[in-house]
Amino acid sequence: MRINCLLVILAILPFVSCKKDTGENPPPPDTSMYFPANSGNTWETVSRTSLGWKETAVQPLKDYLSQKHTKSFMILVNGRIVMEEYFNGHNASADWEWNSAGKTLVSATVGIAQQNGLLNITDRASDYLGTGWTSEPVDKENLITVKHLLSMTSGISDESNLVIKSNLTYVADAGSRWAYGNVFQKLMDVVAEAGNQDFQSYFDAKLKNKIGMDGYWNFGPLFKIFHSTTRSMARFGLLALNQGKWNNEQIVDESFFKACTNSSQDINPSYGYLWWLNGKSKYMVPGSQNVFQGNLVANAPADMYAGMGAADQRVYVIPSRKMVVVRMGEASDPNNPTFAVSGFDNALWTKINDLIN
Repeated sequence: MRINCLLVILAILPFVSCKKDTGENPPPPDTSMYFPANSGNTWETVSRTSLGWKETAVQPLKDYLSQKHTKSFMILVNGRIVMEEYFNGHNASADWEWNSAGKTLVSATVGIAQQNGLLNITDRASDYLGTGWTSEPVDKENLITVKHLLSMTSGISDESNLVIKSNLTYVADAGSRWAYGNVFQKLMDVVAEAGNQDFQSYFDAKLKNKIGMDGYWNFGPLFKIFHSTTRSMARFGLLALNQGKWNNEQIVDESFFKACTNSSQDINPSYGYLWWLNGKSKYMVPGSQNVFQGNLVANAPADMYAGMGAADQRVYVIPSRKMVVVRMGEASDPNNPTFAVSGFDNALWTKINDLIN
């Protein structure tokens, strides 16, 4: 009898739980890199709880974003959506302008043109644009390479910020001065001339369609601005997180992308090839020749690189956290709609840190 009871106990033990599942310990998140399909709306998500994030910090972050005239906000980790929020009448299907954050798209397209053998960034810009594309003396114009346009070191005046030949005047020899300006738009003409087709067509075929982005370039008489949905900006951020790789295809040469996201010169080490870089010893900002000591965004991770546009359009990429953060909207401070860098970044990262730490 005692033996029979023992056998019964042994038989049912595998079905007896020793500890009640309270749901307080969710399974660990999938840490493999995920890429959404190039068509459709399916995009995997991951819960904040599984990442160990602080749920009580979510509402203060959302309140801050709404108060600062944000239209949309996304966070990806390992490519999966952790947060996707829309504010102030915006929605997932609406597009918005990238402003100067779109410079990063131009940089990537130049890299693709180089890997396709259409150009070399060490070539003179005039090899593609022809002599006389500036108002500089020919000997000074011939100093300007494609790389100088990528790194904002062309030496051309940045006072007007307009890409009109009469305003493209000499200030310093190429490579000797960093100054933020819109002359970078000449890179679009370089790509068009090198590829013997318009920039939009080349960009669409070689970059946008490859990663399932939507969006379009608005080619105005003075400014060329990209518009897209928030998810499309997040797609490009995911490409950047993976050093130009999408799924199993290297869209942008990895060595070029690494050059994009490292210091392109010593004058402003916080600038790569049209990307802003955090964690450097000093930085400069648009419209000024002052040099500031310390990190570009003190509250953000040191390894962050970012596309940053006027009115606080942002795509932040943080390799150490496998994270992409996107913010689109109107200027956080309507009375000071600054170009690129602003105090908004530090304040926003305080809120994000409260969440992820």
